[in-house]
Amino acid sequence: MKPRFASKEFTFLKPDSDELSIQEPKTYFSDLVHKKTVSFEAFEQRLAAARIPKNGFTCAAIQVAQTASEQTLEKARDIFEACFHSVLDKKRGIWEALDPTAFVLVFWDYDNQRKAMDLLESLKDKISHALKAELLVGVAFFPFHTFSGSEIFANALKAIDHAAFFGPGHMKHFDGISLNISGDRLYQLGQYEAAVQEYEEGLLLEPKNINLLNSLGVCFGVTGELEKARLSFTRAMDINPREIMVIYNLGLVHQILGNNDKAVFFLKKAHGIDHTVFEVELLLGHLLFKTQQYDQALPHLEAASRIHPESSMAFRTMGEIFLDRRDLDKAGTAFNAAVKLKPTDPIALSGYALAMALRKRNLKIALTFARKSVALEPENTIFQDRLEQVRQLTKSSQGYDKTKKFA
Repeated sequence: MKPRFASKEFTFLKPDSDELSIQEPKTYFSDLVHKKTVSFEAFEQRLAAARIPKNGFTCAAIQVAQTASEQTLEKARDIFEACFHSVLDKKRGIWEALDPTAFVLVFWDYDNQRKAMDLLESLKDKISHALKAELLVGVAFFPFHTFSGSEIFANALKAIDHAAFFGPGHMKHFDGISLNISGDRLYQLGQYEAAVQEYEEGLLLEPKNINLLNSLGVCFGVTGELEKARLSFTRAMDINPREIMVIYNLGLVHQILGNNDKAVFFLKKAHGIDHTVFEVELLLGHLLFKTQQYDQALPHLEAASRIHPESSMAFRTMGEIFLDRRDLDKAGTAFNAAVKLKPTDPIALSGYALAMALRKRNLKIALTFARKSVALEPENTIFQDRLEQVRQLTKSSQGYDKTKKFA
């Protein structure tokens, strides 16, 4: 039997943290850490030059809600300055406008962090009352963990991004989730090495954070460091053996490594916990199909098509099974659904062409589809073979060569 194609249509799953219940922010303040603005650099310099007592300081990033009126936003800076000086004086803190609606401040000379938070809450209330608008706030303390004083500013920006997931009116303190969000942002931007650093830093704070371990594993997976990915997912699974997305990702790593038996083992485990996860059902059905375990594969592929009816792959794989079994009516129906969902899918086009030709129906369309599959992937010998079969069937109704199959 000829080797089946390895699908590139499976991706690692990276769910949001369970805590993040609101849509992600449109603007990430942590971007300023990597693309420094004039205001960012000005505050960095002021912070470095400030005479701050050794016992530490508090840094807060504050943003006025974007839903505030234009008139309110125009006076935000003046009100922020007035409120700042009503709570703190120049000897106890500094501040800077990051943009017309966002500000950063550092203050010190308090007895403990509880006192610091009382001061910050008082300032927040005054600004919110004066502007009649809700505020987002991100807070970071120094000293904290191994972060230097200069890094606390960046931590406050990551904390306000964390708060933004919950919407206006929320305040969040910098923690492992803040680093997870910062890492995810870098991941979205394709800056994988920097993302890994954020996830690893987060794990120093929260070694058993499954979201951080999963995110780290995904980052290693997409950069091809599969053994590191496997170790990250394994660590996460050791913490929570029933975390489905981690189990799925571990199965996908084994599939990429060619360990299909182990991949099937983990995917069956995930299926046993929850049989309604599309990615689990699709990949499990795909792997069982590859090993010609058709009776086992079909229920998973059918489930995948029900859960996510827009999946062309679920339908086309069922089409391949039916085609191999010479159940041509079901093959034609499945391939037809796949082609409608993705008209440029060469595997579906090729399979549908052969199914039609074997039934001696719509032979002109079958020939068109077979030619299109070859045009999409000219070097693919299986598409070429199927095109030739369709040509011959159009002329003399020759049989189907069962050695030509797909995955």
